[in-house]
Amino acid sequence: MTLSKWQPFKELSTMRKQMDRLFEDMLSVNDNDWMGLHNMGGMWTPAVEIEEKEQELVLKASVPGIDVKDLNVEVSEDRVTISGEHESEKSTEDKDKNYFHSEFHYGKFERVIPLPMPIKTDEIKSDFKKGVLTLTLPKVDNAPKKSVKVQLPDTDK
Repeated sequence: MTLSKWQPFKELSTMRKQMDRLFEDMLSVNDNDWMGLHNMGGMWTPAVEIEEKEQELVLKASVPGIDVKDLNVEVSEDRVTISGEHESEKSTEDKDKNYFHSEFHYGKFERVIPLPMPIKTDEIKSDFKKGVLTLTLPKVDNAPKKSVKVQLPDTDK
């Protein structure tokens, strides 16, 4: 057995490096997490994808389990803000139950998605099917800066 001298400052340095790595991992950007915001520090926000077509941008946001009445969507020329609340489905009968495991996210959320180009805020189309919000955002070269509330359909088709 070999004895080695205890070096407390070396151990602190190792711990600091591990903490730095933890924060880097938590805030890092990867292919499945655009801008590192999908699950930052345990806060849930909807996953999004933006597709550019010739005349428009198509933005899709995954909001499973959320009713359209619990969503708020606002669009300005350079960003889309999606906010809402995912309420727990626990009934009064379930209040005494203990769940073994749950990865569902409940509570309020907000996601601001910067747009790569200006869009026509007065010609936006929306659709909501199977927990996916789809916004069709027509492109424009010079749009006046304004923000509008998007009218969502009444039912989940």
